[in-house]
Amino acid sequence: MCDSKKASNPGFVAGVFFGGLAAPRRGPASAAGPYTLRMLWVKAFHIVFVASWFAGLFYLPRIFVNLAMVPAGSLAERERLLLMARKLLRFTTMLAVPAVLLGLWLFLGYGIGRGAGWMHAKLFVVVLTIGYHHACAVLLRKLADGSSRHGHRWFRWFNELPVLFLLAAVVLVVVKPF
Repeated sequence: MCDSKKASNPGFVAGVFFGGLAAPRRGPASAAGPYTLRMLWVKAFHIVFVASWFAGLFYLPRIFVNLAMVPAGSLAERERLLLMARKLLRFTTMLAVPAVLLGLWLFLGYGIGRGAGWMHAKLFVVVLTIGYHHACAVLLRKLADGSSRHGHRWFRWFNELPVLFLLAAVVLVVVKPF
């Protein structure tokens, strides 16, 4: 048997990216109106880039821990870790840019969360995360030039901050506590 709705809409796939077709209403979200398929794709890519950005933010300070523990005479190990950290920071930054831009597209273009208290709190968490990302870049420069005075234990605690940022952002977006 043929599903007549699918057969009568051959341009469905093209419409995902270019047509902005309305998706079927789903559960409680239908009270706020239908989502467009384009918005759902933007949201999906936003989630992927945010998850990837945070993966980098989870691992980069771990490299800092290892750098802080390198013995004084082990130059090859130190240089290898610095190279890894530089590459990861560059890659993580390339992931952060589309994550933030897609989030702005959802907020400004589709009005998601506009005027809601949870969104204001989430935007604050995003600003903190961008600040943390910048702090990682500063710490990497200090580790590279030998001016960092932080030990491996300090970096271990510093490494926990993005976990708290991600937890806060997810709770704010999913639970919408205010």
